[in-house]
Formats: sequence, C-alpha cells, structure tokens
Amino acid sequence: MGPLNGLKVIELQGIGPGPYCGMMLADMGAEVIRVDRAANVGRGGGRGDLLARGRKSIAIDLKNPQGIETILRLIDDADVLIEGFRPGVMERLGIGPQPCLERNPGLVYGRMTGWGQTGPMSLAAGHDINYISLTGALHAIGEAGGKPVPPLNLIGDFGGGGMLLAFGVLAALYERSGSGKGQVVDAAMTDGSALLMNAVFGMMNSGQWKERGTNMLDTGTHFYNTYETSDGKFISVGSIEPQFYEILLEKSGLGKDVEIPAQHSRDDWPKLKEQMAAIFITKTRDEWDEIMLGTDICYAPILSFAEAQKHQHNVERETFVEVEGVPQAAPAPRFDRTEPEVPAPASRPGEQTDEVLLAAGFEEKEVESLRAAGAVA
Repeated sequence: MGPLNGLKVIELQGIGPGPYCGMMLADMGAEVIRVDRAANVGRGGGRGDLLARGRKSIAIDLKNPQGIETILRLIDDADVLIEGFRPGVMERLGIGPQPCLERNPGLVYGRMTGWGQTGPMSLAAGHDINYISLTGALHAIGEAGGKPVPPLNLIGDFGGGGMLLAFGVLAALYERSGSGKGQVVDAAMTDGSALLMNAVFGMMNSGQWKERGTNMLDTGTHFYNTYETSDGKFISVGSIEPQFYEILLEKSGLGKDVEIPAQHSRDDWPKLKEQMAAIFITKTRDEWDEIMLGTDICYAPILSFAEAQKHQHNVERETFVEVEGVPQAAPAPRFDRTEPEVPAPASRPGEQTDEVLLAAGFEEKEVESLRAAGAVA
C-alpha cells in the first residue's frame, strides 16, 4: 500500500501533464478513476499507455446532461479532481469549481493548463515547446552558435506541468487537513518551467551565465559535457568540484605532459573541449567504464533505454519494471513503510464503467439506464 492509500481522485482524460499527475498519484496508492470519453470506447488505448497506468477507466459522454450528472455524483465523495481543459471549458460543461465545491466543500480541484487560468494568452492553443519558450527556459538550452534545442517535453509537460500539479494537489490536501476546506489549484506550465529555471536565473542575475552553450551546465565546458567514444557510443562527465576535476585530469590524461589552463578559464574552454574529445574518441565506452566508472570523477556511460534496463545499478535498485511485458520506470520515490506497489497496466477506455458506478452507489438499473441514454459506455 502506497502512502496515498485511501485518497480518491477523479481524473478527466487529457494528454501529457494531466495524465502524468494522475500517474504519480496512482503510483503512490491513490484510487484514481479516469473519466474517458465515451466516443473512445473500442478505439484503442490501454495497456501501452504508461501515463494511464494504475487506474480504472469509466467512459462518459460529456455532452450528455446525464453524463455530467454522473461525474458530479462521483465527485461528491472524491478528495481530488484533476482536469486539463482550456479555461472556461469545465464551466461550460457544468462541472467547474463552483458547482463541484458547493457539492463537496473539501474537494481539491486541480487545473492543468499551459498558459494558466488567467492572462492574455490563457485561451490560446499551445504545447510544451511554446510554454518553455515564453519563460526563457528554451532560450538557454543548446550549443554555442546553434539554435535552441527542445529537451523533449520534459520541462513543460512533466517537470513544470504534471509534477507541479501533483505537488500543488498534495499541498492543498495538507492545508485541508487543518481547515477542512478544499480549493482550486491553478497549475500552469509557464509558471512551472519558470520555477525550474530559478537556479539558472540566479546565475544570470549575478553575471555568471553568458550566451547559450558557453556556460558550465550547457556544454560550454570540457569538464561538464558529453563525448563520443571509438565505438560510436557516448559518455558523460560532470567534474565540477576541483577534487573531482583532478581525478578527471588523472584518469583521462589531459595535461599529462603539458601544463593546462585553470579549470574555470572560460576563454580556454573551447580548446580544452577539443582536446578532451580527442582523448575520449581513442577508447570504447566499455574501456572508459573500466577506467572511470565508480570513481569520484562524476562519470557515467550514456545508455539507451534498453541498456539502462539491464545496467547492474538499475537492476539492483529495481528502477525499471515490466508490467505484462511492457518495460517502464517504477514508481518513485521509495518509502520504508508504505512502499508503492507495481502499478497495474492502463485500462482500456470504459473498461471498468460498471464496476466504478456500482461501487459509487449507483443501482444496476441506473447504470443500465445511463448506458441506454448514451451517457456512459
């Protein structure tokens, strides 16, 4: 049983950050009921959708008044609702914060958007790449002389989106334990991506951060970078501290026969990167592992997903699990008393509609009537 065992969450189906938040809550033991669209029943989805793992699915027609009333009844005894529609959509459907909190004053109403519930861009469409562009995060990522490089959709959708919403929901639940009152959580990917950048903003404010790709953390240095090996694979080094840098110099042989410039001489970083690249290309990745892995250089091989699953450290930590043959990251973090269970695979849209409704107190005749009216599927 995970630490959120006993928490009941209603999640309206969305993409990206909303499902990621639902996954995190379900991973920690919460009962998360995912409301899928009735039209999606029989149209795929299910087992391979890792963000949808660990919860039951009920399919409801959001355009059907009886479908909306069904959602409201499910909300009556829920702790949390999470949704990811554009501002105003939930209100137009009749399941905005006001009616939900009137029926259930202790409800934590989690809202996930890109631009936020307010602001001149709040109603515009967008994706991760746009949200992290507006906050300066994307501008800072990339090599010198090159264009900004999107870091997958990790910053906006997941770190600054879904994880931010999960944090906000848990913070509101903690506050509720004292006040007894629920509230609305407005989680925006613009806000979250800006928050993730605060350490870098601090360096910018103090003049330590220069142009993209010329800084310590963005491939500007020779001691915090990635390098190709002779077998076409790659390794990473992050020898920031002077004592770790000394070991890097020793193990790599950089400067073995000649004196090299000081570690933080920015003008010399481009040349030192070239010298370091010339050294790492002389051996295979496995050979460098033998020399460097396990030392205080701050070194690791850059592994593919398939390789990462088989690495001894990840195997011993059980960082990855297989659920019905599908490899995926295990729930995290770890707990010493209430350790989360391996999550069940994602349900197909509507797979547990009857089960969820009957458990919520609906009579069998009510469920049959809702299905006949097209309100549920």
